Amino acid sequence: MRVTYLRGSVVGTRGERVEAEFLVDSGATYTFLPPEAWRRVGLAPRRRMRFRLADGTAMERDVSECLIELPQGGGHTPVILGEAGDQVLLGTVTLEELGLVLNPFTRELQPMQALLM
Repeated sequence: MRVTYLRGSVVGTRGERVEAEFLVDSGATYTFLPPEAWRRVGLAPRRRMRFRLADGTAMERDVSECLIELPQGGGHTPVILGEAGDQVLLGTVTLEELGLVLNPFTRELQPMQALLM
């Protein structure tokens, strides 16, 4: 299986910006940011949540919000404020909020097709 990385920007509430290379993880619910990125753009915890990793490990992390900008567009999204050793991930909540989906065959992001009923 091929892994997909995507370069983008994290923008804080005061306009501070940091570039990041995200691992696009269609199995991750939320986007994770490393501590050096979220601290540099001035993010602050808004709440704390409990998560379960794919291997069953439980952990708690703080959650905030920021602007994520990708070549395909940008928008505000909740983000997990990572700790040392946490992987930088682009999760499905962020992808959906940006109207994007990961094509499992080509491993590329593409616009989400809306269903009208």
